[in-house]
Amino acid sequence: MTNPTTSPSAGEPAGATRAGAEHLLELRAVGKRFGNVIALDEISTTVDAGEVTCVLGDNGAGKSTLIKILAGVHENDSGDYLVAGVPVRFGSPRQALDHGIATVYQDLAVVPLMSVWRNFFLGSEPAKGRGPFARIDIAQAKSTARRALLDMGIDLRDVEQPVGTLSGGERQCVAIARAVHFGAKVLILDEPTAALGVKQAGVVLRYIARARDRGLGVVFITHNPHHAYPVGDRFLLLNRGRGQGSFAKAEISLAELTRQMAGGAELEALAHELATEAKA
Repeated sequence: MTNPTTSPSAGEPAGATRAGAEHLLELRAVGKRFGNVIALDEISTTVDAGEVTCVLGDNGAGKSTLIKILAGVHENDSGDYLVAGVPVRFGSPRQALDHGIATVYQDLAVVPLMSVWRNFFLGSEPAKGRGPFARIDIAQAKSTARRALLDMGIDLRDVEQPVGTLSGGERQCVAIARAVHFGAKVLILDEPTAALGVKQAGVVLRYIARARDRGLGVVFITHNPHHAYPVGDRFLLLNRGRGQGSFAKAEISLAELTRQMAGGAELEALAHELATEAKA
């Protein structure tokens, strides 16, 4: 069902989409309602190989609903959701994953007391032996996990250590490496830096850039423009379920992105109103 994606030629910038090449993902005027509540209204954006599409908005902006549509948890009520140019309607996250769309949620779905390598595979462990004699190939699992993490630039002290002993940033990076290893073409990251300090957020942003540089299309959900701007190639702003604007990086500065995120026009109107009341 999925069409092959055309990779950029040598000499083209990362994420360049040649004429005729399809976007990895595309939303066209997508909408979603829950009863009388409009969760999303005519949202359009694209995700390309080797690019980071940042989706920004405050609480209640519609970011969670958008993630769930992309990940196959919800179906859109209107508009079109396309994967490699083909319209799709996913009935489950498993179907989205089969199309190479992996989602890393804030809770990460890890088991803190299990080792890093067990969490890396978690249900997809390599096995040796057959039938009733089949068992986990521990040596291969450890070696594969260690190599996959190193390929992403993640050098852990020991893949035997419980994943709960890692920092928040390191746990996010393990989840990213796991998705890349298992063949994700599109990586959706749900507020990966939200609960992290400055240093750990920087670690996660570095690995987002590495995933992009490996040719993945990344959807980075965040409410922080200072985290989005350094790694982002495209920015979609949401406000109460509606698109507030979609910009390529060359079309918007960090200052303007921050102003729009903060509701610049609304704040200016409020400041004018308060100043007028103070003079009265």
